[in-house]
Amino acid sequence: MTEKKILGLKNCDTCRKALKALQAGDDTVSLQDVREAPLTEAELQTFLDAFGEALVNRRSTTWRTLSDEERTGDPLALLQAHPTLMKRPVIQSGDQLFLGWSASTKAALGQ
Repeated sequence: MTEKKILGLKNCDTCRKALKALQAGDDTVSLQDVREAPLTEAELQTFLDAFGEALVNRRSTTWRTLSDEERTGDPLALLQAHPTLMKRPVIQSGDQLFLGWSASTKAALGQ
């Protein structure tokens, strides 16, 4: 039995789908809303190391509100200033990390 942690937003449809699907299994699943409980710099750096700039959701409403100057800034600083810019969900399962709720993520997590 593996504990899984979903990092995203509690009102995000994709995060809710992932949570519901993973809770249907035997594993313990928790959701951390990054707006209410922001990620630490170390956590963000770990995710950036794992996913690179794919971690920044360039199709989000938040991204569209940024100036051109802000968009060219450091991804770590952007994600710290605007937690909702993070592509969602990030799923931690043991020492594995997954980005998004794609078919490959579902398959890797046995969904």
